[in-house]
Amino acid sequence: MKKIHIAIGVLDIKRSIEDYSQRLGCQPAVVVPNEYALWRTEALNFSIRRDSNDPGKPRHLGWEDSSAREFTKDMDNNGIVWERFTAEQQSDEIKSLWPKDK
Repeated sequence: MKKIHIAIGVLDIKRSIEDYSQRLGCQPAVVVPNEYALWRTEALNFSIRRDSNDPGKPRHLGWEDSSAREFTKDMDNNGIVWERFTAEQQSDEIKSLWPKDK
């Protein structure tokens, strides 16, 4: 199964979690306090990450794809970074970035 992945930068994780939880109709599956949050719905994999340099803009797009053999990243002809990964690979990446939190 494939789900579109959207990742954006935000200034305030707490306020953004409140906002996007309301918009998505669910709470995040993963929260790293003051740094990151991830929602998984039936159709969407959506994450936010604190970014004071470029808030409110996409960080990258991609696919949560249960058939992905490894975490990959490439760039399309418009300069947009696209990632492809399984839920487990994404979880491993989160744990490697914030080992004390998850």
